[in-house]
Amino acid sequence: MIEIERKFLVLNDSFKAEAFAQNHIAQGYLSSAPERTVRVRIKGDKGYLTIKGISNDSGMSRFEWEKEIPVAEAKELLLLCEKGVIDKTRFEIKRGDHIFEVDEFYGENEGLIVAEIELDSEMETFEKPSWIGEEVTNINRYYNAYLSTNPYKNW
Repeated sequence: MIEIERKFLVLNDSFKAEAFAQNHIAQGYLSSAPERTVRVRIKGDKGYLTIKGISNDSGMSRFEWEKEIPVAEAKELLLLCEKGVIDKTRFEIKRGDHIFEVDEFYGENEGLIVAEIELDSEMETFEKPSWIGEEVTNINRYYNAYLSTNPYKNW
């Protein structure tokens, strides 16, 4: 499946009042190579294994495969991951026909808040909330795989 996604910095925490859901996420990388990231994630009470391919030139589209796995297995796999497990809370906010996923990072990435929106096409338009800032879609340092080895606090 091809994932089409855009990323933005978040200007303030006013988005929290609009959230209809929030979950704690712990995720690590078995491989953080851009050509094939292999991610293990625990989101709330569910575990996932995700493989993503390299992004296209715009940075918006890439192959993604995801499978739900038992949380116990996800916890075991997190122990095998590369250094730098990501710790964050994901807030989900509905805006028009879309859902923004806003990640507030902790630990080594404390202070970083990034919003993502999945689209059906790269040309699709959407309503931007007032708390959305600069677009960082094609800037590698805002990808979680990069943040796991090059945390925000070191920038």
